[in-house]
Amino acid sequence: MGLETGDDGAVVRLSDDIAVIQTVDFFMPIVDDPVDFGRIAAANSLSDVYAMGGVPVTALAILGLPIGKLDASVGAAILEGAGSVCQSAGIQIVGGHSIDDAEPKFGLSVTGRVHPDQIWKNSGGCAGDHLVLTKPLGSGTLTTAIKKGALTPVQERNVVEIMCALNDTAAAAARTVGVHAATDVTGFALLGHAIEIAEGSGLGLDLDLSALPVIDGALDMLNQGIAPGATRRNLEYYGDRVEWSDSVTDIQKKLVGDPQTSGGLLLSVAPERSTDLIQALREQGTLASAVVGTLSASPGIRVG
Repeated sequence: MGLETGDDGAVVRLSDDIAVIQTVDFFMPIVDDPVDFGRIAAANSLSDVYAMGGVPVTALAILGLPIGKLDASVGAAILEGAGSVCQSAGIQIVGGHSIDDAEPKFGLSVTGRVHPDQIWKNSGGCAGDHLVLTKPLGSGTLTTAIKKGALTPVQERNVVEIMCALNDTAAAAARTVGVHAATDVTGFALLGHAIEIAEGSGLGLDLDLSALPVIDGALDMLNQGIAPGATRRNLEYYGDRVEWSDSVTDIQKKLVGDPQTSGGLLLSVAPERSTDLIQALREQGTLASAVVGTLSASPGIRVG
């Protein structure tokens, strides 16, 4: 697997029973604390391996730091946070590269492994499949609110811990049940990634707004007019493809267009198996386990 499906990682077969997943992701800080920034960036990078059905093996660090503006201890703190999350995932940061950069940047290049017959693609959904989401939405709005000083300390800590949470337990639950397709919800928001699965599978989509799990405080911030610029861009890019129900509010549109950092997995599962998947996710203690949509043989994208 390469670039053809826009999937979460590249996959190279090494033998009949081993394939290697390769992925890379990095971004600028979305929180002030460098340890938390490292934790979030690491969890976000690792997520792509889990979204492919794989298990991480090693990670390489990518660090850009303005040496004339920030002390080297900031870079050390970022790596400390990333290392703690990698340790939770059972791997180590085994190397990497750093540069003097105008703005701080950090992420990981992650290598994972998967059986060639057990790869999850974002294009294998079947008509009637339920789409199950494993983390609540709203991190884009809430990290924007952090920059504006609009959150309480409890709300800020809550969204940070949600972004730092690994998708390993969600992937483990999905493996026990079996899924047809998967991706993780990141910058293109729930709307974009759900459309990605539907169109990649040659199917239509019905997205159920009443079922969306939401991080505490996100709706309040949206009602106050706080949202990242990428929300507007997501809605402009995907909006023309969507048939919006008359009951859909602007706030609901912004929620499904909210870009997520280290969001949950979006899993396409046969309808007769979705109850088993929800149960398995709850047993694994995932942050959410909600059926948020259905893939349809009827073409088109419907949201309501």
